[in-house]
Amino acid sequence: MPEETPTRSGVVVGGSAAKWLLALALIYTLYFARTLFIPVVLAVLVGAVLTPLVNLLQRYYVPRSLSAFLLLACIGMPLTILGIELAEPAQKWAERVPELGLQLSEELDSFTESLSPQKKPEQPAQMQEADSGFSFFGLFGGDKEEQSPPAQVADTSPQDPVKDRLVQGGIEVAISMLAAAPLLLVQLLTFVILVLFQLIFGARLYENAIELFPRLREKRHAALAVTRVQRELSRYIVTVSLINTGLGIATALVLWMLRVDDALLWGVMVGLLNFAPYIGPLVSICILSIAGLVQYGFVWAALVPSVAFFLVNLVEAQFVTPLVLGRHMRLNPLLLVLWIIFWGWLWGAAGVLLAVPLLVCLKLVAQQFGVMEYWVRLIQTKA
Repeated sequence: MPEETPTRSGVVVGGSAAKWLLALALIYTLYFARTLFIPVVLAVLVGAVLTPLVNLLQRYYVPRSLSAFLLLACIGMPLTILGIELAEPAQKWAERVPELGLQLSEELDSFTESLSPQKKPEQPAQMQEADSGFSFFGLFGGDKEEQSPPAQVADTSPQDPVKDRLVQGGIEVAISMLAAAPLLLVQLLTFVILVLFQLIFGARLYENAIELFPRLREKRHAALAVTRVQRELSRYIVTVSLINTGLGIATALVLWMLRVDDALLWGVMVGLLNFAPYIGPLVSICILSIAGLVQYGFVWAALVPSVAFFLVNLVEAQFVTPLVLGRHMRLNPLLLVLWIIFWGWLWGAAGVLLAVPLLVCLKLVAQQFGVMEYWVRLIQTKA
């Protein structure tokens, strides 16, 4: 029998299935190896931001190793001091969250009791029998039956499961934070080492990789593409970081003037969460609402911190960011939110903060190398 030749449709279907399997395998690897990939990706992004500065200092005969250490020290020392200052208030608020849960449960119980109709308290069955039932010794006027005091009845009233679960949840959060501390230290050390090696030896690695291209035109194009990606990515991350820092400082000042406790902690929090557009500000409003409830109680004044942040964020999102970034880094809001949700599921809080810089980096690489042009246009679709 003659051999059957594969049809074109079969080859296309097989190639598509292989691509989907490869994508699923990549997602599976990124999910289960997230403890390794998170510091690596963060180090690559930070290294890409600092590489232009190291190259600039090298032109003035400053060794790359010295400039790398100086830049990391200039960035790391203020962050370390800030972290030490915020450790105590963060721990205090973490301990007060279970108390807020108990207080919320009590408020809900009192609200439920106020809605329920008032009932006349029923007497126990033994007392009803003593009052209205027949008594043999009651026929005689003088003597009464000596009754022994009732036995103590064990308190079998069920405990509040909401309160128990809140207390247990607070203990579980504390235990998980203690258990994650060694892993965070290892990831931090990995991040610092990777950034140093990328700043010191990364430029030479790029040059060797470009030399592997066979034609001169491709070498020049690759060198220019890498330089442009580094410059544009550095510009974007530095600009967004400055905007978020300004947002955090403005929020902290407004909350401090409103006499909100630990205003600096909330300013740092909203500055970090603002790296995740749309989702980060919503989370910040929820957390500031909880902080207001803890400080002021269940009154209208508890909404003051969240309302103040909303107004500050409204000015930043509607005027400052569009004016500074312009349309060069325009991203479709729907696709951006879906991208953030995906990376939040994949890597948790770190994925939420890294999602937008990753998307911008991939977009810049695709533009410079001329690949995935339709996807780039889709990402830049106007809202």
